[in-house]
Amino acid sequence: MATRYLSSRGGTHDQNRSFEEVVITGLASDGGLFLPQEVPPMPAIWEGLWTDWNFEELAFEIFALYIDPNEIPSRDLKEIVNKSYSTFRAPDVTPLVTLDEEKQLYLLELFHGPTFAFKDVALQLLGNLFEYFLVRKNGDKPESTREHLTVVGATSGDTGSAAIYGLRSKKDVDIMIMFPEGKVSPVQEAQMTSVLDQNVHNVAVDGSFDDCQDFVKELFGDAEIKRTHQLAAVNSINWARILAQISYYAFSLGRLLRDGRINASSKVRFVVPTGNFGDVLAGYFAKRMGFPIEKLVVATNENDILDRFWKTGYYEKKPIHGRQVNGGFAEDGVKAHEDGVRETFSPAMDILVSSNFERLLWFLAFQVYGEGLKTVEEKRAEAGRRVKGWLDELKSKGGFGVEPKLLEAAKLDFESERVSNKQTIAMIRQQYSAQTPAAKEDASSGTAGATNHGKYILDPHSAIGVEAALRSVQRAPPPGTTHIALATAHPAKFSKAVSQALENEKNFQFRDLLPEQFVGLEELEKRKYHFRKSEGIEGLRNFIRKRVPSR
Repeated sequence: MATRYLSSRGGTHDQNRSFEEVVITGLASDGGLFLPQEVPPMPAIWEGLWTDWNFEELAFEIFALYIDPNEIPSRDLKEIVNKSYSTFRAPDVTPLVTLDEEKQLYLLELFHGPTFAFKDVALQLLGNLFEYFLVRKNGDKPESTREHLTVVGATSGDTGSAAIYGLRSKKDVDIMIMFPEGKVSPVQEAQMTSVLDQNVHNVAVDGSFDDCQDFVKELFGDAEIKRTHQLAAVNSINWARILAQISYYAFSLGRLLRDGRINASSKVRFVVPTGNFGDVLAGYFAKRMGFPIEKLVVATNENDILDRFWKTGYYEKKPIHGRQVNGGFAEDGVKAHEDGVRETFSPAMDILVSSNFERLLWFLAFQVYGEGLKTVEEKRAEAGRRVKGWLDELKSKGGFGVEPKLLEAAKLDFESERVSNKQTIAMIRQQYSAQTPAAKEDASSGTAGATNHGKYILDPHSAIGVEAALRSVQRAPPPGTTHIALATAHPAKFSKAVSQALENEKNFQFRDLLPEQFVGLEELEKRKYHFRKSEGIEGLRNFIRKRVPSR
């Protein structure tokens, strides 16, 4: 049976959408996020099948479970997958390396794509999906009648450059990326703004990532802009982003199985540095499909709305019922932003509200409040009603609480940890000083700079994941449990944190980390536009009409 999609908020117009519709539309008409009506199980004979597959073969098999072959024939889907991952430097695409043999702790390197960040795994695919659907629709139509797509996104760091590299110069597509001025790393900004292709529009906003994300959501609900532009989402609200990321959970498990490090009954925990909740949510889907995952550990920085939820049952922009932090100051003196977002060494995680959490809430509500209802339609409707209520409360009151039974359901699959700025720096230093097998293995050879003088270097986001993983190891030690922490970005993208952590190391020079693609990056010609959030949706609408071709 072909997979169809529904809205997390229960809108009747969005309960039976196709894959193409959810990719192109991005956000449901009722403001909800798209979800598969059913999560397909992996094949019953998976262990004998997929452990020897390469990344592209495994990704194709997973994607094919969610995409109707009448929408994308198998041959075309294979071509899209191969094209998407041919841009990666490592032969394994997302190689797995050993951090600590004794602790059974591994690191999944996700930074071997074009922009040196995990988001390349999803955004190379998404860019090719956009192009595929548009080429098929437009065919040989004359320029005046061709359908045009305006892809919009907000970024706290890596999404922007990954999306731009996935869509630059593609026909019939423009991309507009909004980012908070001064709150992404210099390398991240340079990667975006040095792309001068005419279909790329970088917009610096005098606010936070959440302001940018709010603008994106507002655009999708704006009737006036929809009359002139066909919008598509590139943030992880787009279902294709989550689907793509399921692949590396499965691939890493396959590699451990193939090498005899685990078996089908082993307990495996994935530890994921988390901002918008999309990356760890992909692991949740992998678990629901039947892949052998015991727990998912959500690792946050000081912007800890998710950790506070798992500790208290309250999901609040500002900690009322949850953890208080020194009257608005973080442990190491970093002042909270006026809107509640703290600026940290891990800017991609400096997020007040995690959009993808809504998808998890739907599944929890379906499970907890659907019990006793007779039909699946009734259960879906009840889940959508509950989610809409919570999100309305978040918007009007700044947060909401859930009943203990729902929190307990969330704890069956998840744990959480909060890692401070100070602890992040300490972990980068600690890992550099350790005798790490990963620093001597060849897995990182496709990307210069991850190892240095036989030492392994973590970026600050990955350091948060490793710190959280080591705490989890204490609760669930080997040999009973294996841990896989996700390394989400290359350390050269975050000079401030890495340099501060390793400034006293005798043989360390930050320039030794730089891949050749980064050398001279900040001196290149750049282009960006400035936008004041006080201009509101009307100003943004006018900006788009002035700069971006209409449909």
